[in-house]
Amino acid sequence: MDSEVGTPSGDGIENVELREALEQRYLDYALSTIMHRALPDARDGLKPVHRRILYSMRLQRLDPGAPFKKSAKVVGDVISSFHPHGDQAIYDAMVRLAQDFALRYPLVDGQGNFGNIDGDGAAAYRYTEARMTDVARLMLQGIDEDTVDFRPNYDGSTTEPMVLPAAFPNLLANGAQGIAVGMATAIPPHNVAELCNAALYLIAHPEATAGQLLNFIQGPDFPTGGVIVEPRESMLEAYATGRGGFRVRARWTKEDVGRGGWVAVVTEIPYLVPKARLIEKIADLLQEKKLPLVADIRDESAEDVRIVIEPRARTVDPELMMESLFRLTELESRVPLNMNVLSGGRAPRVLGLAAVLREWLDHRREVLQRGSRRRLEVIGRRLEVLGGLLIVYLDLDEVIRIIREEDEPKPALMQRFGLTEIQADAILDTRLRALRRLEEMQLRAEQEKLLEEQASLQALLASEAAQWKKVSAEIRQIGRQFGPETPLGRRRTTFAEAPAAGSIDLTEAMVEREPVTVVLSKKGWIRALKGHVADVSGVQFKGDDGLLLSFHAETTSRILLADTTGRVFTIEAAKLPGGRGVGDPLRILVDMDENAGVVAAWPYRPGEKMLVVSTEGRGFAVSSDDMVANTRKGKQVMVMDAPHRLALCAPAAGDHVAIIGQNRKLLVFPLVQTPEMTRGKGVRLQKYRDGGVSDAKVFTLADGLTWKDSSGRTWTVAADDLRDWIGNRAEAGRLPPKGFPRNNRFG
Repeated sequence: MDSEVGTPSGDGIENVELREALEQRYLDYALSTIMHRALPDARDGLKPVHRRILYSMRLQRLDPGAPFKKSAKVVGDVISSFHPHGDQAIYDAMVRLAQDFALRYPLVDGQGNFGNIDGDGAAAYRYTEARMTDVARLMLQGIDEDTVDFRPNYDGSTTEPMVLPAAFPNLLANGAQGIAVGMATAIPPHNVAELCNAALYLIAHPEATAGQLLNFIQGPDFPTGGVIVEPRESMLEAYATGRGGFRVRARWTKEDVGRGGWVAVVTEIPYLVPKARLIEKIADLLQEKKLPLVADIRDESAEDVRIVIEPRARTVDPELMMESLFRLTELESRVPLNMNVLSGGRAPRVLGLAAVLREWLDHRREVLQRGSRRRLEVIGRRLEVLGGLLIVYLDLDEVIRIIREEDEPKPALMQRFGLTEIQADAILDTRLRALRRLEEMQLRAEQEKLLEEQASLQALLASEAAQWKKVSAEIRQIGRQFGPETPLGRRRTTFAEAPAAGSIDLTEAMVEREPVTVVLSKKGWIRALKGHVADVSGVQFKGDDGLLLSFHAETTSRILLADTTGRVFTIEAAKLPGGRGVGDPLRILVDMDENAGVVAAWPYRPGEKMLVVSTEGRGFAVSSDDMVANTRKGKQVMVMDAPHRLALCAPAAGDHVAIIGQNRKLLVFPLVQTPEMTRGKGVRLQKYRDGGVSDAKVFTLADGLTWKDSSGRTWTVAADDLRDWIGNRAEAGRLPPKGFPRNNRFG
């Protein structure tokens, strides 16, 4: 369709493709969000709204020792002068700057209801009052000394700083969160004393890596405390790349309540987790009976967090109960790390730890240089004035005469004494009472002091080493002010190692432990009968189906099931259907091939060895630990070429293997000749001319080889009588002893 159809004619009308217009407008919106709303500046760690709030509070002289003022006045001044957006958005940002559970080092000192760790909001801004903290004062220190650039505000009526001088390492100390367009930032808070030590090391070693800096920075230090259980290697990678995360757990202790009873008391919860929501979700899990080890939870918090968790019984293991809570609730959460910041205030970049610290250090050096140059300009102008004043003291009478008699005393003074215009103005502005000998002495003392300071500043600007020495001294002062011995500087978050995934069986915590009997039919229907049933011959099946196998287990057991394709599946016994019906098809629980059949099923026992054998007589030993699967697809253990299949999977408890083929040849050989593998084809166990394997078992030679005949009687052949059948792996073997079943099975 022609783009000009329906377009009004006339001057000032420009035809623009809709696609181009949308692209341009969306790009403008995205850049505005990234640059002016969502991402912090790497130098001061602030977003524009936070920077404007602090600068407005400085203009109102809301210093740490000044009286509080209504938050409404602060919000109103920020809107009118710097941030023409919604008042609630500005107030919400200001509230967060005052919350000691959200910011590690608050920038606003709030008076009134500024919200709480439960997740409740702050009172309206007409009810609360605020002023700056010492940290905010450090962020603004030297802003009037031309240390940073200013730009016009939104309407050009005044100016605002583009970045704050930031004598405090705010970006890493307080962290930042934000979602822009196509990118986000998430920086957790850290301990300032550790940051200062790392910064000093980086000044001395400019090429330092994140790994070296982590010798000083232990990791995040959250305002709500908690315990970080992230492995050190993972933390190192996260700090090196600028992307990663940290697992944080609640801090808890076991408290005795008498008579052998106990409760678990949570005193610190993970960062940014609202306490009320946390307790509500735990209560929901209790109601849904997903926390069988927990009897009750209650909140006894006052000023400090105190969440009391009662166990179901005094015999419950505290570690196991808490581990179940960590896995299912926000008592353990993952705090992301994505150090996406505005590098130099211009371009968004993901920086590593060393680069982020370097941005702040370079900014501090630039602030020092600009402040020094500004001070030199002030000193130069004052020295010029002092030079003129000292000249006229040599002939005060002549100065007075010129002022009294000349119509234009300024040019006359300049011509008579060789003064500059600035010097002449200073003389004319001098009061008569200042024309004393004592005043001249004071001026000479001031001149000497200023000359000394001027030389010092010139030497500072001429030497990079001197500049870094000065910056280092400032950083050491910050480190002392917020050191570990101070209440605010003391580290709150500690570190610990989480239990290995396999070291604690959480199934026990999720399910009541009860005995069951697992029954599997020939057509692949499975169920769990209550209790350990000794005789399952009376169990009913559907149609012409019948019993394939059964075994005893518990509701907390994991069932391993091997099929003919060599794949092993894992099923939780607690998820099996009850024994009242005929059960459920296996293929509802696992993704088993339609043409596959069940070879064996047994309860998982840690460390147990199994012997797997294919129909062609190849096999190997494998640990049950390596057979556990985490998905419905199972785990491929035995690898075979068609048309061979998995023939058997038997416990490998003993020191010898007895194997018999379809050719009715029996071979006995040491188990050590069978390799232990996690996956593969295995090795030849017995040699066949025709056919394949019939059965195999592992036994202890000293106890003899046993089997059951068709009548159910048990036969045992002693070790001495097995001498003719004992050989080496891959031999053919010989006909079995008298009485061996005709079906070639050990029973």
